[in-house]
Amino acid sequence: MKKYLLALDQGTTSSRAIIFNLEGSLISSAQKEFPQIYPKSGWVEHNAEDIWSSQYETAQAAITRACLTAADIIAIGVTNQRETTVVWDRETGIPISNAIVWQCRRTAAMCDSIKSDGFDKAILQKTGLVTDAYFSGTKLSWILDNIEGARKSAEQGTLAFGTIDSFLIWRLTGGKVHATDVSNASRTMLYNIHTNQWDDEILEYLNIPSSVLPEVRPSSSNFGLTAPSIFNSSIPITGVAGDQQAATFGQACFEPGMAKNTYGTGCFLLLNTGPEPVTSGHGLLTTIGWKLGSEKPVYCAEGSVFIAGAAVQWLRDGLGIINKSEDIEELARKENPQEDLYFVPAFVGLGAPYWDPYARGTIIGLSRDTTASHIASATLHSIAYQVRDVLEAMHEDSDVRITALRVDGGASANNYLMQFQADILGVPVERPVIRETTALGAAYLAGLSMDVLSLSSITGQWKLDKRFEPQMESENRDHLYARWKDAVLRSRDWIRRGN
Repeated sequence: MKKYLLALDQGTTSSRAIIFNLEGSLISSAQKEFPQIYPKSGWVEHNAEDIWSSQYETAQAAITRACLTAADIIAIGVTNQRETTVVWDRETGIPISNAIVWQCRRTAAMCDSIKSDGFDKAILQKTGLVTDAYFSGTKLSWILDNIEGARKSAEQGTLAFGTIDSFLIWRLTGGKVHATDVSNASRTMLYNIHTNQWDDEILEYLNIPSSVLPEVRPSSSNFGLTAPSIFNSSIPITGVAGDQQAATFGQACFEPGMAKNTYGTGCFLLLNTGPEPVTSGHGLLTTIGWKLGSEKPVYCAEGSVFIAGAAVQWLRDGLGIINKSEDIEELARKENPQEDLYFVPAFVGLGAPYWDPYARGTIIGLSRDTTASHIASATLHSIAYQVRDVLEAMHEDSDVRITALRVDGGASANNYLMQFQADILGVPVERPVIRETTALGAAYLAGLSMDVLSLSSITGQWKLDKRFEPQMESENRDHLYARWKDAVLRSRDWIRRGN
């Protein structure tokens, strides 16, 4: 009897594959990093072949480590870094250029032009998204305009566009399925979240032929079978969601008012707002969380922070003050923090609630006695401050006050960061036993479609590992946060001011 679900978790810096049993326990996993490509300042690319090969290798490794075969796998769930844009040839399946990563700022000027035209208002109303280089729409338009022959090929119907989920599904099915799910579609800046269709007016404005677009399906539904040559057996692909929506699902945030924050390369706080979209007036995004079969979509409010774990990677790879990312906790604890030292990690601009593509990283408050330990603690504090930025905006948008924040992702293992997060928010932080909630959410979506799981059984599987209670006095909390806002102000519009 088949008892296992395989989750493919394709992230910004690595690909992972995790096998879960039907009780939500992790059976085996494999992970492989792949290169980041930086052609120019503010530009970020991936080789899509690196993404495919790393994801395929980790899937095979996870199955082998679990002493299983493909015949033991009930279904596959796919979750992915969102907004990252790939265009490939329909005949060969080969990408026509590197993928443009969600962090990439190359289309900031194009977004400025959209705002000057006033079309950003239509985009916000239709898609729930602010007009920003973060999203896929302008990235796709850039590829069609700047890669030789791309626009002509697109108009002839020989090219396919997709976010990473679509590209993986295409490869897994041997080119038979060109599809995405509603959560990923809602991150393209091309999808109308009210009509649940690609929006013709936006496509026309950005000069994007509809023939390049994937079919949009529910998050928990049939996305085809893997080609027999992939795993020596055909496995149904029945769950697909963008990584942050998948993590929200994996955290069992099924009721309106429940929220989670994922600490990965970036930081993403999602609040379940129920079956109707809620438009933000404070720089948050309205996004589709998921859609289960024929049910109505579930919507979320989202705050997207571009640089979180990536700042820790910079300490490791750029400055060399830690050997591995986990070392930052010990280094940060080595000395008491310098309270006036702030690090704003705006390496690729600022996301919610600022949406400033021209901001750049800033360390302010340095003194002669500043040490690596102080910089380490300021780096961890910067992650927590950015999460408060988002939560403040959520509070201003609605009367909803979260009573606890569920957390996941790699940095949620850092007790120093989690305690400071609780302190600076003034609400408890809850870390589950299973922290791989992004992959778990994809597995859950796949299992629901196969009728081997239910929402009630998933809710029952969520278990608390540790609860961090706020310990900081409110006066100190508000003082530190006010100084953070001062530091952010000094980082803003830096690139444009230099021109």
